[in-house]
Amino acid sequence: MSPPAQSSIAAAAAGTRPPTVLQVLPALESGGVERGTVEIAAGLHTAGWRALVASSGGAMEYELARIGAEHVTLPLDRKNPIIIHRNAARLARLILGQGVDLVHARSRAPAWSAYLAARRTGRPFVTTFHGAYGSAPWKHWYNAVMAKGDVVIAISDFIAEHVRRHHHVEAQRLVTIHRGVDTAVFDPARVSAERIVRLAQSWRLDDGASVILLPARLTRLKGQAVLLEAMARLDRPDLICVLLGGDHGSPGYAREVDRVIRRHGLGGSVRIVPPCRDMPAAYMLADAVVSTSTRPEGFGRTIAEAQAMGRPVIASAHGGATEIVRPGETGWLTRPGQAAELQQALAAALSLSRQARERMAGAARAVVLERFSLATMQKRTLAVYKGLLARN
Repeated sequence: MSPPAQSSIAAAAAGTRPPTVLQVLPALESGGVERGTVEIAAGLHTAGWRALVASSGGAMEYELARIGAEHVTLPLDRKNPIIIHRNAARLARLILGQGVDLVHARSRAPAWSAYLAARRTGRPFVTTFHGAYGSAPWKHWYNAVMAKGDVVIAISDFIAEHVRRHHHVEAQRLVTIHRGVDTAVFDPARVSAERIVRLAQSWRLDDGASVILLPARLTRLKGQAVLLEAMARLDRPDLICVLLGGDHGSPGYAREVDRVIRRHGLGGSVRIVPPCRDMPAAYMLADAVVSTSTRPEGFGRTIAEAQAMGRPVIASAHGGATEIVRPGETGWLTRPGQAAELQQALAAALSLSRQARERMAGAARAVVLERFSLATMQKRTLAVYKGLLARN
């Protein structure tokens, strides 16, 4: 590291000027990576640090501006090797020109640019593993950039094990920081009856209907068809299934879901609705929230959000979901793709007494407050940054 870089980082670590952190990702449209970036930027701003984000831009730019973070538009969504190297030069100039003290990359293509720029400028480099990337030999080298961080953050213990097994990251560089839920927003005590009624009307829910909610885009890996098979087995005419999320570019699977609905005569019992801006109210409408992913996911934000709202949760027993749901205490875990097991869990959730439901709600929210809050995620991430700045 060059002397100017050392003195700049030392000044930030000593508190003589606010440290500046640059987060790098492809775009700011929607999704877990984008949400986590905005949430950490908010935590930095609250702590008195300077938050920079570089991406190709998108709808969530306004959220960065609202919290006091700064956005720099660069073509970081491009995977062309020539553009990756050009982006590395652009990021190096940005780092030097803006006095960036630490670089945090959240996706593979921009991570290569960020890694090269951080090494050229002598800045600490952090990466976050958001998913278990495919392990095909030809992809391994490309994926390996996410293991090059001075600290590698995994969003669950499941992802941490994947990183250890496939990329051999040593323990001192690897830390699990679970995704966080804003427990002030996802708080059942803060959701008015008017919000719930308004959403129920827009979804055409009958009074007295029991509601099963699956909040996920319509793609095969989310397993909507498995839930529909379980619904057919239940044979409950009073039950409404809400598939919340839209097809997001998967029209073939959307047609398949429609065929399953028609085959089982579920047309009057299923609502396919677009993404919802009031997710706390959506969870409050549900008698149970389901996550039927057919492949293991890195964390499971909707599971944690639903638990924060005190809803019984049924999730596939793999990936990060197994770290969130406590079977019999906060919900149920079923084998992926097993409609019969899902049917049994749904029946158990719908038959809970009022007292049992209240006990489960209290336990579910307590787990989120203890382990999966946004404040905890922000605090632990800033601790990683502070540790690296102190070392440099």
